[in-house]
Amino acid sequence: MPGNVMRAAAALLALGAFSYTAWALEAFLRTGLDPVRTYVSELAASDQPFGTFFRATDLLAGALVLAGAVLGRAATRAPGPAGPWRRRPPRPDGETGRAGRVREPWALLGWGALALFGAATVADSRLPLSCAATVDPACAAREAAGLVPATHTAHAVSSGLAMTCALVALVALTVAARRHRPRRPLARTGLVVVALELAATVWTLAAVAAFEAGRGSWALGAGQRLQVLLVAVWLAVLAYSLATSRPAPQPERQR
Repeated sequence: MPGNVMRAAAALLALGAFSYTAWALEAFLRTGLDPVRTYVSELAASDQPFGTFFRATDLLAGALVLAGAVLGRAATRAPGPAGPWRRRPPRPDGETGRAGRVREPWALLGWGALALFGAATVADSRLPLSCAATVDPACAAREAAGLVPATHTAHAVSSGLAMTCALVALVALTVAARRHRPRRPLARTGLVVVALELAATVWTLAAVAAFEAGRGSWALGAGQRLQVLLVAVWLAVLAYSLATSRPAPQPERQR
């Protein structure tokens, strides 16, 4: 059963990662937005020609990741050593839970953060921007004057929450994999993706600050697109790690 749950979680996370990169279709669509300067979320703004499509893909991505995180957590809570990142054998100092379950705080934190990331992404899709402030001076003026819908503020909160939870999940589940399954793909490559993600996040935050201060965009769109792309890459690596996990044989009970 744990193996089936892990495979189901892997499939959901892989599909979520794929949906989370739907913004890349802007290379083939006439969106009218410059990918180097504009926010990714502006593709889904209410006044954009493909806004409905990008909102739908965000909704799908968030729902898939949320479901995958719930199943992933269920797999790691399975009794015995069958979970993908568990101490084998359990430590003799009593660090075990009820019914033989092993306490793994990093995995617990990571799966919880990943579930919140999925939920916040779903909320993001339901709280679209009304216009694209980075390319529309009138929209930027209304935003500065507080004349845009409340969804702009709500979207900023949900987007910030989503990315914060993504960063926590990246770090926590990568640490868990390196501690307990060092040969898994996530353990081998996760730190590189995390380091790149942190660099992209710093770039994005600096660019946002520069844009809001009227000092140019600092390639805001490129930085943010790299940021979300790396999250999708990490999700794909996580999915592959789960899909290739093999439950350890259960020890025979002594009679």
